[in-house]
Amino acid sequence: MNILEVRNLRKEYPKFILNDVSFVIPKGYIMGFIGENGAGKTTTLKAMLNVISKDGGTVDIFGKNMDENEIEIKKDIAFMPGNAFYPKRKIKDITRVFRRFYSNFDEEIYQEYLKKFNLDQDKKIDELSQGMSLKYSIALALSHHAKLIILDEPTSGLDPVARDSLLEIFQSIIEEGEISILFSTHITTDLEKCADYITFIQNGEIIESLSKEDLIAKYRLVNGSLGSLSSIETDLISFKKNAFGFTGLIKTDQLKENDKIKIGIPSLDDIMIYYAERGVAL
Repeated sequence: MNILEVRNLRKEYPKFILNDVSFVIPKGYIMGFIGENGAGKTTTLKAMLNVISKDGGTVDIFGKNMDENEIEIKKDIAFMPGNAFYPKRKIKDITRVFRRFYSNFDEEIYQEYLKKFNLDQDKKIDELSQGMSLKYSIALALSHHAKLIILDEPTSGLDPVARDSLLEIFQSIIEEGEISILFSTHITTDLEKCADYITFIQNGEIIESLSKEDLIAKYRLVNGSLGSLSSIETDLISFKKNAFGFTGLIKTDQLKENDKIKIGIPSLDDIMIYYAERGVAL
């Protein structure tokens, strides 16, 4: 079962177009939503949730159309944009307001996560580290039994230890197979640790939306001397020249037998970088 289905989502601005974005998330998995700053990640999330109006396309969540069932659907979603809380308010005051919006708010679970995350309810938001603020967001999300958690750049600005801790929390959340997580990021090393699926957006268009393993398997890094470049150049997505020759990215099914070319496995960073070098999407 797909917990989220986005089909041909479109949003037009004078200088940017989100062009027919489509992807799906199966129930009980983590999807990383990657792309450069300005690629359309946040616009997609906001249009998907009707935070901004869309100019086309459909969004189904929990098997229901978002436009027709928005209030019902949003009771089971947690959307965590950056800086979502009033910085001068105490945790307990924000929670008091939050409870009113969710009839299924579970006080026992909420208190359990406060204890687990070592959160002091008398602390103000601006007294929390970025990591602790995010943990508070997660505590709120789980307290109303959200089935889909959506985070916009959640690990940006965190130190490596805090990031690793949060990734472990994400993985524990989906263990029972009932909750899915979608989070946008440009820190692709985080996704290599925890994501099951990757959706890659560039210039408002989806380049790939695959399982992480299938995405990596679809591409290969190649390198060789400048003299050997001409034998493969037309098949490359893009390449960079260096003092030793060249390095480029190619689709695995475009590889041909060539004893002058060395082949390696790309990282998610490599895939993003070489598409950016090309400057256009396929």
